[in-house]
Amino acid sequence: MEDKKIKIVETGDGSSTLYNEELNETYHSSHGALTESRHVFIKAGFAPVSEKTKEVAILEIGFGTGLNAILTIEEALKNPDIQIVYTTLEPFPLDNDLVEGLNYKQLIDESLHPYFDQLHQATWNEDVQILPNFILHKADKKLEEFDAKNRRFNLVYYDAFAPSKQPDMWTEDNLAKCFALSQEECMLVTYCASGQFKRNLKSAGFAIESYPGPPGKREMTRGLK
Repeated sequence: MEDKKIKIVETGDGSSTLYNEELNETYHSSHGALTESRHVFIKAGFAPVSEKTKEVAILEIGFGTGLNAILTIEEALKNPDIQIVYTTLEPFPLDNDLVEGLNYKQLIDESLHPYFDQLHQATWNEDVQILPNFILHKADKKLEEFDAKNRRFNLVYYDAFAPSKQPDMWTEDNLAKCFALSQEECMLVTYCASGQFKRNLKSAGFAIESYPGPPGKREMTRGLK
């Protein structure tokens, strides 16, 4: 995936996302990148998990622009008693020029600006302490190649490109790997609500729960272990 085939575009809520010409797909919903991430991953995922436990171990499939990560840091700052270990996979890291061109700093609180930079500048394949209660581990690996060692997760942000564009990411095998890497009562959240994906998720061992979708989408999916 080459950066020259990726362009910055604006979405419906004014926040920017990236458009991949090769896949003919945007990184986020055209109705609003920031709105979608807050709804799918924070409201539907992080919020209910963090209400049950003060130790949240997140596995993100698709670091991309870092939007989900910075919104999770926002939650970490609001809730200093919650300990977050954030592991994110990105086999195709973005060029710095693209990251600098995103307008997230204009839309998020100014206090988050240095952390957004730290997320993108952090060393790959190592644990990096961003906050006293937020450890980041970026792995430049595909899910199929990823070795979590002894780390297990109770929240999965499944944010790969859509099944129609990247079908290999939504296979039963990959979802079963997420299940194997999960703690009991883990929750997997994703914007996707396709029938085949739900069948694969169920076959992988997760219980399926439909959840109201973000603007422009009737529903999203949560998988429960």
